[in-house]
Amino acid sequence: MEDARRGFMGTASDNLITDSGGRAVWDLNAYGFLDRDCPDTANPSLWRQSRLCADHGLFEVTDGIYQIRGFDLSNMTLVEGERGILVIDPLLTAETATAGLALYRAHRGDRPVTGVLYTHSHVDHFGGVRGVVTDQDIADGVPVLAPQGFLDHAVSENVYAGTAMSRRSAYMYGAALPKGERGQIGAGLGLTVSTGAVGLIPPTLDITHTGQSESVDGIRMVFQLTPGTEAPAELNIHFPDRSALCMAENATHNQHNLLTLRGAEVRDPRIWAQYLTEAINLFAGASDVAFASHHWPTWGRERLTRFLSEQRDLYAYLHDQTLRMLNQGLTGPEIAEAMRMPPALERAWHTHGYYGSVSHNTKAIYQRYLGWFDGNPAHLWEHPPTEAARRYVEFMGGADDVVRRARQSFADGDFRWVVQVVNHVLFADPKHADARTLQADALEQLGYGSENGTWRNFYLTGTHELRHGSVGTPTDTTPPDLLAALTLDQLFDAAAIRVDGPHAWDADIAVKWNLKGQDPITLRLHNGVLTHTTGSGPAVADPQVEIALAESDLRALLLGTVSPADLARRPGVKITGDAGKLTELLGHLTDPDPDFAIVTP
Repeated sequence: MEDARRGFMGTASDNLITDSGGRAVWDLNAYGFLDRDCPDTANPSLWRQSRLCADHGLFEVTDGIYQIRGFDLSNMTLVEGERGILVIDPLLTAETATAGLALYRAHRGDRPVTGVLYTHSHVDHFGGVRGVVTDQDIADGVPVLAPQGFLDHAVSENVYAGTAMSRRSAYMYGAALPKGERGQIGAGLGLTVSTGAVGLIPPTLDITHTGQSESVDGIRMVFQLTPGTEAPAELNIHFPDRSALCMAENATHNQHNLLTLRGAEVRDPRIWAQYLTEAINLFAGASDVAFASHHWPTWGRERLTRFLSEQRDLYAYLHDQTLRMLNQGLTGPEIAEAMRMPPALERAWHTHGYYGSVSHNTKAIYQRYLGWFDGNPAHLWEHPPTEAARRYVEFMGGADDVVRRARQSFADGDFRWVVQVVNHVLFADPKHADARTLQADALEQLGYGSENGTWRNFYLTGTHELRHGSVGTPTDTTPPDLLAALTLDQLFDAAAIRVDGPHAWDADIAVKWNLKGQDPITLRLHNGVLTHTTGSGPAVADPQVEIALAESDLRALLLGTVSPADLARRPGVKITGDAGKLTELLGHLTDPDPDFAIVTP
């Protein structure tokens, strides 16, 4: 508590942060209930963690380094230079970043933003950039620094599987849940996500190697690249003139995810631990404070070295012990149940599973090395959930009998078994009223008991949807800036994953795009697969239609902002051949569903 409140300078006078239309995107007072004692409807450890995350305002980290905390899921760091400030990780949305910058200026003066730095490629660390700088600022020379590979990972993660990730994020962060002792109380890593405007300004300077040194507005920085840790493109920063170390999201006051519940590629705990060792060796001896883009700093060389070492040991232990048990024949769920953490790590609050967890992290490590199949041939060709559910329920004597027995399990406190067995009833008969009620009640109890914030949110969002209907996807993570940053290759790939394969089995359509100043691109739909080829060669099919146009027009078509008919009327567009083939090709594309069912079939 002392660390979380150290350096507090003040907070905003207006507790509600709104967008230009007056819609609330963040409420600083929404978590005021956490000042009360922990109720029976929350895990005391998670309640404590959320209370620490709920402190909001401007905080001084050390001389010339400040943080905006509690204004979004993440922190925004401001480093004072000779003329202005370097903004590190400008939150998730423009509205919260603007409010945070205004708070800083109210206390430290109206300093201009003279640089922006993204520590990694997750949207809560760059999405608010348009709240602190404009395109004109960048054109006038304000640099934007980021780790090598940032842009590719930032846009691809949010576009290829973005719809599914966003829908699952609604569960993970509980953004649509009521905030309170029976609802959302935080996510462990922070409170929740803001719901304003997400943007992206591409980097102008890449950090390409560890040891690279850069100076922005007189602020000297030495970088450590850490790809494949918490994000595929990430870096740590040492400020030698201030004896300060920014650990991005590689060392925060919780156990992090090796596989986030919203979905992502599995992260590598082995390399994560190695980079933490490297950070200790490179920077700990010359640092008096370590801070990150979530939570609060750790002061003192001995304390920060111990903190980083325990974080390192956390990920290394999970990795090594999972592999040890994996090689003894245990499966992912068995390892998750058998894993016990060393007492020294268990006593360190910052290793607790408020965001990641021992349970789902060990399963992620198993998945990373061995994939989905556990080796048991009985699991090689199982029925899908609905078909299996019908058979289970029939074998167990029918839905009513299953629910009757499950009520006794609920009374016995075996909520894990209740949700597992009643799930079969719901997938066999999603309208079974008693099953929906019992499942919602059991999920609610599991949520109340969870130390992990994202588990609680998943359980309680499932409860909410069973009782009240879908919450949908509250936050759009594919805004115009991210779409504009896609390369043509990525846009064509994004179109390919929208093809209704069975519907397009017999289609054979080729469209040639002639872009001014570029090699021609041929797009072919064949065997239900949409491929694109640049230039000429054996892989290039003879086109049925050729279209000469500007790249901006092609982008507009692929993003769906213009129709084929509108395209044909645009100045400079020339279509040769069967124009109907383009309409036919686009007719094979489907739209993703941002509101797909999760707790029911």
